[in-house]
Amino acid sequence: MEEETRSVSEVITPEVRPKPVEELPSMVEQAEIVFDMLEKIAIRLMQPWLAYQFLIIFGLMFVSWCFVQLYRSRMRAWLGASHGLPKWFLRCGSVLTKWLWLLVLVILLWGAVLTMREVAGPSRTYFISIAATLALWWFVVVVITRLVKSKSVRTMLRWALGIFAVLEILGLRDAFANAFDTIAFDTGGTRVSLLTVLVAVVSLAVLFGVASFLSKAGSKRINSMDDMSPSIRVLLNKALQLGLYTIAFLIGLGVIGFDIGNLALLSGAIAFGIGFGLQKIVSNLVSGVIILLDKSIKPGDVISLDGTFGWITQLGARYASVLTRDGREYLIPNEDFITSQVINWSHSSDLVRLEIQFGADYNSNPHDVKRLASEAPLNVSRVVKTPKPVCHIVNFGDSSIDFTLRFWIKDSTAGLTNVRGDVFLALWDALKDNDIEIPFPRRDVTILNDPHELMPIRND
Repeated sequence: MEEETRSVSEVITPEVRPKPVEELPSMVEQAEIVFDMLEKIAIRLMQPWLAYQFLIIFGLMFVSWCFVQLYRSRMRAWLGASHGLPKWFLRCGSVLTKWLWLLVLVILLWGAVLTMREVAGPSRTYFISIAATLALWWFVVVVITRLVKSKSVRTMLRWALGIFAVLEILGLRDAFANAFDTIAFDTGGTRVSLLTVLVAVVSLAVLFGVASFLSKAGSKRINSMDDMSPSIRVLLNKALQLGLYTIAFLIGLGVIGFDIGNLALLSGAIAFGIGFGLQKIVSNLVSGVIILLDKSIKPGDVISLDGTFGWITQLGARYASVLTRDGREYLIPNEDFITSQVINWSHSSDLVRLEIQFGADYNSNPHDVKRLASEAPLNVSRVVKTPKPVCHIVNFGDSSIDFTLRFWIKDSTAGLTNVRGDVFLALWDALKDNDIEIPFPRRDVTILNDPHELMPIRND
């Protein structure tokens, strides 16, 4: 019975013997394996058709270089002599002139691929097909990245698209994606890999780039509408930018698989921050919207605020840019326009009235002075003829008859002090030509002689 049990157990659980460990090849054997692989690669590269393909590629590169040397100068001369053509056409022509050799190379390589496939078969055009595809991707990347104005961003985008194109053509994209996906860490049950971060960065960058392009195109279209007030145009531009960037951000979150419902927690955190540290920022944002809606100020208005005189060049979400006559640009928070007194010189009309004071001698005829003073500002180009300048007597002073002269201008953005100076000079010329003196304060001092002469004091 024990023998049967032993035999059955031996059948059920046979003795497991360790397998012999395979010995690794020695250094000499490894070197022989490497040299054998290199020899096979060299033999394959020395095949006639492969050599022919490389000769064709280098030959077509030389032909494209010769073509560019002959015709690039002519294209540049033609573009330089072209007048009245659209800017986008000239910009495209400039890009094509710079990368003309690459465009010619793409055309020649693909022509060679299609021709050799019909003559010798697809197997004889493997390297030429790779070169043609790489050249085509290179040209597409160059054209696309020219839309980016920033040189650093353009270079980074060009390298990123170039690496992606090479991996896609060589069939290595999935291998690199799997390698990046293995580098990951867990955050509260959520797995975040290097591939996810890379996809998120690229997706948001592309979406924000598209949103920026659409925003600029829409803003250009809105600003071209002359029948719309400047404040409404600014409001529509801000709404368009906010909407496009919000949509791009939400789409980017959806691409990486982020649950948009979790944004409720983020909204609560933002509200908490607003309640404590972002009150001024929110106040400026709300004030900016109120300013745009009530049209109290708009781009181009001439304003005075707390001693700052200038015209508004830009209305932002947080501040307004005010440019003064001395070239300084003040960034005034929007809240100041709501809580402070603002003088808007061009709120309802472009006309601005200025005033200067002067005096005339008592020997002059005040009626003539009024007539001459009213006509003098009309000799200044910036003074408008309607409403007419007026002159009034305001006081009989100690040494002169005091007058005030009022006149109107339209271009207050060109300055106020300079036009006052021009009017003063015109008034001076008019009064001098008619022998009317402008008096100045004069005091007569009478010295009375003492009847008792002062005796000198002797020094004993």
